Amino acid sequence: MKIGFTGLELPEGKTKYVDKDLQALEAKDNPKKVSPFFVEFIPDEFVQTEAIVVPKASVLDLLILDMEKIESRLSRAEDDAEKSLLEKCLGQLENETPLCDLEWSSEETETLTNIAPHSFKPVFQAEGNEAVNDIITLTLEKANQMFFYTSGPKESHAWLVDKGSDIITCAGKIHSDLARGFIKGDVVSFDDYMSHHNFNDCKAKGVARVVEKDYVVQPREIIEIRFNV
Repeated sequence: MKIGFTGLELPEGKTKYVDKDLQALEAKDNPKKVSPFFVEFIPDEFVQTEAIVVPKASVLDLLILDMEKIESRLSRAEDDAEKSLLEKCLGQLENETPLCDLEWSSEETETLTNIAPHSFKPVFQAEGNEAVNDIITLTLEKANQMFFYTSGPKESHAWLVDKGSDIITCAGKIHSDLARGFIKGDVVSFDDYMSHHNFNDCKAKGVARVVEKDYVVQPREIIEIRFNV
């Protein structure tokens, strides 16, 4: 994930997320390989990033950029629905509310995605005293994202997906073949996994569940995919 920032002292470039769950899986499974999650902090860049971090006291500086863009678009707009949407956006921005903090219809979302105001992306407003890892955690929460894991003697891996992702989406995150040849999934909660010897033990004790392709993976779950290609 690329995170744009301004007005804060953050490490520029790739930064490893310190994931206590992944550390616990590593200690338990002693894998040959560990694959943590990294973010890339990019200073003063909002266009090519997926989320934005700004000081709470300076959020208006970001919103003013959106106001200018929306006003310019509004001056050229001919469609009444678009005009109404742009005026709604301006009202919210003038109230110092990032556009990501509002609920939008699917039609409004499509239009705003095309217009691409900065604050339509997840915007985390930092107090300025947070540790870097906390900023990553809070930004991921703002972006409505979560981790699921795969773990065993070969590798422990943290995977980032949107909350509400089904297991096919998660399988595809691991490898496209797993999604293409998906048969079933096996899932176990983090706490249950940590209290059993390994994934096979979870299956034997009945704490791992077999799920179909429409199953929505929950935060922190450990999963295995049965597939055939």
